[in-house]
Amino acid sequence: MNPVQTPVSVQRDIGGRPLIIETGRVARQSAGAVTVRQGDTVVLVPVTSGPGRPGQGFFPLTVDYRESMSAAGKFPGGFFKREARPSTKETLVSRVIDRPIRPLFPDGFMDEVLVSPLVLSADAENDPDVLAMVGASAALAISGLPWDGPIGACRVGKVGPRFVVNPTHAERKESELDLVMASTTKAITMVEAGAQELGEDAMLEALFEGERACREIAEMILELREKCGVTPATFTPKPVDEALKAKVDGYYDRVKAVNYTPGKHARSVAIKKARDEAIAELTTEIADEAEKAKVTGEIKSLWEELVSRVIRTGILEDKLRNDGRGPTDIRPITIEVGFLPRTHGSALFTRGETQAIVSMTLGTVMDDQRVEGLLEPTRQKFMLHYNFPAYSVGESWAGRGPKRREIGHGNLAERSLAPVVPPFEQFPYTVRIRSDITESNGSSSMASVCGGTLALMDGGVPIRKPVAGIAMGLVSEGDRYVILSDILGSEDHCGDMDFKVSGTQTGITALQMDLKMDGLSRELMGEALQQARQGRIYILKQMLSALQRPRAELSPFAPVIVQVPIDPEKIGALIGPGGKTIRKIQEETQTNIEIDEERKIVCIAGKAGANMDSAEAMVRALASEVQIGQRFTGRVVSIRDFGCFVEMFPGMEGLVHVSELAEGYVERVRDVVNGATWSTSR
Repeated sequence: MNPVQTPVSVQRDIGGRPLIIETGRVARQSAGAVTVRQGDTVVLVPVTSGPGRPGQGFFPLTVDYRESMSAAGKFPGGFFKREARPSTKETLVSRVIDRPIRPLFPDGFMDEVLVSPLVLSADAENDPDVLAMVGASAALAISGLPWDGPIGACRVGKVGPRFVVNPTHAERKESELDLVMASTTKAITMVEAGAQELGEDAMLEALFEGERACREIAEMILELREKCGVTPATFTPKPVDEALKAKVDGYYDRVKAVNYTPGKHARSVAIKKARDEAIAELTTEIADEAEKAKVTGEIKSLWEELVSRVIRTGILEDKLRNDGRGPTDIRPITIEVGFLPRTHGSALFTRGETQAIVSMTLGTVMDDQRVEGLLEPTRQKFMLHYNFPAYSVGESWAGRGPKRREIGHGNLAERSLAPVVPPFEQFPYTVRIRSDITESNGSSSMASVCGGTLALMDGGVPIRKPVAGIAMGLVSEGDRYVILSDILGSEDHCGDMDFKVSGTQTGITALQMDLKMDGLSRELMGEALQQARQGRIYILKQMLSALQRPRAELSPFAPVIVQVPIDPEKIGALIGPGGKTIRKIQEETQTNIEIDEERKIVCIAGKAGANMDSAEAMVRALASEVQIGQRFTGRVVSIRDFGCFVEMFPGMEGLVHVSELAEGYVERVRDVVNGATWSTSR
């Protein structure tokens, strides 16, 4: 139960606007709960905890960020007027909260912890995601749980030459940077960013501009904790059997000998074989089965620590990684573009033991994604979906929809490529990329970025520049450190940093960083960014050797889209009574026609050929004034004594007077035009 039962609050100006954190007013049966307010955006964040399950081998932390549509005075969309499964944004925000708070729980702590941010009020100016991060930190800080926080969190934008902390939505539209980050009072711990080809030096400036704000918020939370009189609990981990640890450490040389076995699975098998041999040797004299099982579990845990130590020592002392590479070496890259025969664009991208089949599909305006949330609905014209099936790592589990990790990795790759995809006004297609990871040993999201670029180019999408991605790592001990380029899965697991950077040759388009250490110095972070740039440019050269530029033509299987300007007063004529005219054109020409009233454009989509040409001609005729001198061929639809009416296009008929039907005198109109088509000019 929350020990704070009366309102306590702290307040400071962050980004030029008051940020208020309060506790003791609502959700008082939780372990800790706060409301965070900036402007008229208010987020409630309660934290609860309970005992873990017996024999549990992982820390069950759950973050479940939710947005109440009532916060913006809206009804949920769809048939059921109630919030249902988490949206993509809710999933992404849950992940970005989880990442900086999880490492601050002590090793061995296995109690269940639930963080449940809920948006109560949204003003369409201050985004609740960062406030939810701040609230999670504050609620944990006053919960009494053994948590080594707090963290501060903020968003940084770049509007013109200046950096803006916690920019409003209006400022974010003008910003060339969208950076969300977290920091303790000591150093940066988490970064998530998208950018318009921002240079490394500018990105570094943005990070440390944000760090100053994050530290101020973290100090603000410390002030709140002090006012509440709460002290974090002390967690005492289970004592290590030092005698058993010494015996396991005796296998160091045996682990080192198999640690450089070529191939992920072969190496894993060799290490497991050595472990099983060690278990057999160390438990051979234990007769009691229960005791034997207990010791076996302890050996497995100690063995993981030993393997990690072997990998880290090899990198720090010998500058040798367990696949034989040096710190800056990139794994061998192979590329096959046009890998799939009937997709609109595709590529098979392989980097070491990480591989992605990436396909690209072009659609019409009717294929875009409607995005609903607390802000006004938007239409998403570019999307990237990432899939991580069990077979990619040689395992088996049921694939029942995308998991949080898949949504997060797909969003990172999407943010990486979005800045170079042409705007809809210039390239009137909805673009979808699908990345299927078929092998994985580190950096599959960055393989999706590289494969996505190649699939776009293979499909003839006129991207501004190619984008590549690379995952960086770090192993440090005291004053010694080694920055790693293109990390393996094992280096991600036992290293101190996972640092993904995407961009063009000019600058960064996306950045994601998670740290397991106290933080990075400015110098070390700058060095990591420059090493990432060198690796990124190397990968770009490999990609461009496979496909130098976007193909000149779209795939023959992709729809052809023509945009025709329309006078707003002519929209009714194009649609016709009850939609009769536009439906008839679509049926006769086997095309799809969509009217964009805001842009005053008609989009026609279909297969190249005579039908498409006919549809375009019909729309152009109905979308503008008929000009004197234009010639039309149409069907005679009615006959009168004074002439006949000719349907030039659906919904458009013209009178041909009897005097213009033939040379000389025409006694009966029907004798000239019965069952005929007619060509005439106006």
